[in-house]
Amino acid sequence: MEALPFYHGAISRETCEIRLGEAGKDGSYLIRDSESVPGAFCLCVLSNNLVYTYRLQQNNGGSWAAETAPGQQKRLFRKVKNLISAFEKPNQGIAIPLLYPVTVQNQHMSQTQ
Repeated sequence: MEALPFYHGAISRETCEIRLGEAGKDGSYLIRDSESVPGAFCLCVLSNNLVYTYRLQQNNGGSWAAETAPGQQKRLFRKVKNLISAFEKPNQGIAIPLLYPVTVQNQHMSQTQ
């Protein structure tokens, strides 16, 4: 997970909301550690000034899945980047397609300016 530029590590939900709010574009997204489920991650995406959070978990076989809207087929992906690619398309069971990754590097740059 650490190799992904939009993985922000153990930031709080509040910090996540601030970072996505600063990005300011619907479809901005990042991944952070889950605060409530050890070993899980959260895919967070901005839509209409609200942050939607989807839990990402890896199964025993090493495949990744995201919790999506009820009634959506659970899909497994070998890599997180494949999951992200799938959710860049519309109608995948999340609030809005993933359009603009909020990278950690961009955060460091905006904080030093």
